[in-house]
Amino acid sequence: QVQLVESGGGLVQAGGSLRLACAVSGLPFSSYAMGWFRQAPGKEREFVARISRYGVTTSYADSVKGRFTISRDNAKTTVYLQMNSLKPEDTAVYYCAATFAGTRGYRYWGPGTQVTVSS
Repeated sequence: QVQLVESGGGLVQAGGSLRLACAVSGLPFSSYAMGWFRQAPGKEREFVARISRYGVTTSYADSVKGRFTISRDNAKTTVYLQMNSLKPEDTAVYYCAATFAGTRGYRYWGPGTQVTVSS
């Protein structure tokens, strides 16, 4: 049974930092690229960041570039999202997702963790 479980969300003041983690089980972790997405109230889910199977390649949405860093620890089957210089517009539910290398679309998703940034 595949499970993705996010943690680390919470309430933080603007300018602060949070580190999200996504613990993955039930799949060969190093065979999957991992991504972070977010969905704010009343908005569509949007891409935040992606990391390749061994962490060699990363990509970011323009809105978070330079502030957020995605990383992974294949030994711990966990992917992280370090979020610095948080802004109120970063408020959303954050989801991690897994996509099998060489395929399109994210097949597995976590339930999400709430991040709220107060001004």
